[in-house]
Amino acid sequence: MTIRQPIVSVLGHVDHGKTSLLDYVRGTTVSSREAGFITQHIGATEVPLEHIYKVCAQLIGKRQFSVPGLLFIDTPGHQSFISLRARGGSLADIAVLVIDINEGLKPQTIESINILRRFKTPFVIALNKIDLVDGWISSPKMPFILSERKQNDEARERLNMRLYEIIGRLSVEGLSADRYDRIEDFTRNIALIPVSAKTGEGIPDLLLVLIGLAQRFLESELDTQEGPGKGTILEVKEEKGLGQTLDVILYAGTLHRGDMVALGTKSGKPLVTKVKAVLKPKPLDEIRDPRDRFDSVKEIGAAAGIKVSCQNLEGAVAGAPLRVLTASNQREVMEEIAKELQVHIKTEDSGVMIKADAIGSLEALAFEAEKAGIAIRKYEVGPISRRDIIEVSAYGDTIHRVILGFNVEMLPDAKDAIVSADAKVFNNNVVYGLIEDYQKWDLETKRKAEETKRGLTSFPGKMRILPNCIFRVSKPAIVGVRVLAGRVRNGQLLLDKEGKDIGKIKSLRSGEETLKEAIAGQEVAIAIDGPTVGRQIDVDTVLYIDILEMEFKNLADYNLNEDEKMVLEEVSTIKRRNDPFWGM
Repeated sequence: MTIRQPIVSVLGHVDHGKTSLLDYVRGTTVSSREAGFITQHIGATEVPLEHIYKVCAQLIGKRQFSVPGLLFIDTPGHQSFISLRARGGSLADIAVLVIDINEGLKPQTIESINILRRFKTPFVIALNKIDLVDGWISSPKMPFILSERKQNDEARERLNMRLYEIIGRLSVEGLSADRYDRIEDFTRNIALIPVSAKTGEGIPDLLLVLIGLAQRFLESELDTQEGPGKGTILEVKEEKGLGQTLDVILYAGTLHRGDMVALGTKSGKPLVTKVKAVLKPKPLDEIRDPRDRFDSVKEIGAAAGIKVSCQNLEGAVAGAPLRVLTASNQREVMEEIAKELQVHIKTEDSGVMIKADAIGSLEALAFEAEKAGIAIRKYEVGPISRRDIIEVSAYGDTIHRVILGFNVEMLPDAKDAIVSADAKVFNNNVVYGLIEDYQKWDLETKRKAEETKRGLTSFPGKMRILPNCIFRVSKPAIVGVRVLAGRVRNGQLLLDKEGKDIGKIKSLRSGEETLKEAIAGQEVAIAIDGPTVGRQIDVDTVLYIDILEMEFKNLADYNLNEDEKMVLEEVSTIKRRNDPFWGM
């Protein structure tokens, strides 16, 4: 039986070095060209067995393997890992969970672990950045077990401390783990491989562990599955001289030039088209960002990362399945594709619209939005259009008249429409940045709305007339006051503690400065139309801002402090002397 190369997914917390690790393996600089140095899209790299023999020469000796190599998938996050579906489960045969040995487990690390458990995907852990351990003397490209022998006792002790901390933290998560060279039973313990993506230390150990585990435990699952090809679309992109193309992971069967294939589309309805060309990147090259030209092949078997050109790719969408059609499997394939295209995103009656360039990206954005408490009203794959702008402009709440776009363009008519529309568009090619941009705007919008709302409402306020501060007796009376609680503004009506109407505030001044409002603790001069000092008001008279019954009920929605709540309660008590049901 011929076996295929296992599909290895690399995942972990942002900035822990997933792409940098693969960059070292293949000798590329993909991570430096990613937005914010964060992986945004799924890539694939084939690492042939010959390269593994070369890198691991100091460890392998004369051992031979039948597994033809490793096919790495670099994902932008754990949610994209979910979207890479195959055979009803994960596309990956095995995974590498990257953890910064100096930072340990982070929230996304835990989420990644939970996802790997759910999909029952075996995994190893690459403990990255050992070169940053205090006192560590780097030996570029050297296997970890040889490099460690060259370290002094203090450096080894610091490394072991961090290692044991992570082992303890994994134990809390219910996982038994140990350094790979100390494990006797790999079915019971997760292998920890200390590495440095910067110097290459430990990379030979990691490759050897992966190829060894695949050979020993996955061989029965890696048969080539002769028959019609099955794949997952990673990217839909325009290529010079080819037009629209698909980046595909072929995980089962064989794909030929000239095959009829069915693939998933944005509409959810499978598209049937003919394969014009099958292009294969050179070994150690990256399908997402290649250095060299692709090789054109007549046919290719699983597993492989390939570029496919077809007669028609209208509506094709990343994250969707691709299946080779035969005379006998058409109905089964169409039903399978329709099932796999179902996107499970929770929507609300009130929320924002989200747009992304791929199913996996859409699900990842929806996941992060839900985690951040952002409700979603509608979701779609594709660019932002004028229709989208007009639609969200009709949403009720200002904070929901928003489109969150992940790595999608705004069409020209949408750019024209947004100028005059009552809508907001956030577009970012980093998911976390997109969520943060919206959250900052949301907070600022709510703050401004609160200020406007307070400005239009009679807000709780209480003041006392100060001694030796009677500047004018009447028409208007001008007196000095100390604001005891709440705030006082121009135009507000006043009442005393007996509930009698006193008059209306005409102006507020502090020295030569005219004020719009005064807050608790301030002493200001206030002009009041209506009363006469010595009759309706006098020194030490306590005055309240008069509040309408309708406003009183609405003030419960405001974020009042304790003093403001106290004043509101005092006003309600005064009002209920004449009307027992006031404000109820």
